[in-house]
Amino acid sequence: MGGFSLMHWLLFGGVAILVLGGGRFSAMMGDVAKGVKQFKKGLADEDDAKPTSRIDAKAEAEPAAKDG
Repeated sequence: MGGFSLMHWLLFGGVAILVLGGGRFSAMMGDVAKGVKQFKKGLADEDDAKPTSRIDAKAEAEPAAKDG
């Protein structure tokens, strides 16, 4: 109970292509591929950023306002 076999996925893909049409299906998969590429690029950009230490972050922080 639960898992789908390769035959189930192929049948599902065939029905999806028939319902959506070949052009629309390929355009949709192209959009998914672009999204994955942008996601990976975002992760790579995040890794390139210089991490700041807690000491540097504390020195750059503004002092708390004093009431009274």
